[in-house]
Amino acid sequence: MGTQVVILVGTFVLIVTGLLLGYVLSQLVLQNLAFNFLTLLGTISLVLIFGTLYYVLFWQLRREPLQTVNPSIPTQVDEEVTGNYLKNRLIARLSGDVAAAERLIEQAKQNYPGMPENWYCERVLDELDRDQQS
Repeated sequence: MGTQVVILVGTFVLIVTGLLLGYVLSQLVLQNLAFNFLTLLGTISLVLIFGTLYYVLFWQLRREPLQTVNPSIPTQVDEEVTGNYLKNRLIARLSGDVAAAERLIEQAKQNYPGMPENWYCERVLDELDRDQQS
């Protein structure tokens, strides 16, 4: 919601600034407005405001991903799904021997403490691949 408000307000200010800049430049070209220090500063400030808003709205906001209300929840769900997938792959590789899979994961935890749960499953799968190839 916050990003949408910024986009709406920024777009409105961008349109107004663009109209003002176009009007000032057209009056300068038509010589209806005297060219002096004040009109020069006004024109430069309008160009800077227009350029800054354009940059923020159309370049920076496009590069930043939209954040959800609580970004930690989807990450936890993704990690659980990945962990379950890897564990199921390991069990399938061991022909359904769940106890052997748990033993191998526990052994990896003892050998490499402090790593994420998914890492242990990947490590055991990699070791099984290496053992199978040699």
